Amino acid sequence: QVQLVESGGGLVQPGGSLRLSCTASGFAFSIHFMKWYRQAPGKERELVASIGSGGISKNYADSVKGRFTISRDNVINTLYLQMNSLRPEDTAVYYCSVYTSRQYWGPGTQVTVSS
Repeated sequence: QVQLVESGGGLVQPGGSLRLSCTASGFAFSIHFMKWYRQAPGKERELVASIGSGGISKNYADSVKGRFTISRDNVINTLYLQMNSLRPEDTAVYYCSVYTSRQYWGPGTQVTVSS
């Protein structure tokens, strides 16, 4: 079965950095488009970044362009999100996601940006 597990979240000061990871199993990771979403308290889940199967095609939400970088390692079936210049408005639970037969989500990892 498809499993996605995020890690790397935590508490960071404004301007700081975090690197999120998502380990994947149960499907052919290397041929699937992968996405990072986030959901802040009281808000809808929003798409943050996406990456094509080969790791070349990447897209970002306007709010994170130039600060976040999505990447993947198809050898170890892991998706990454490098987050720099973090802002308080980046505070959210971050989820990785894949669509195979349906949309799958990990349990999420909390990112809190606060001084």
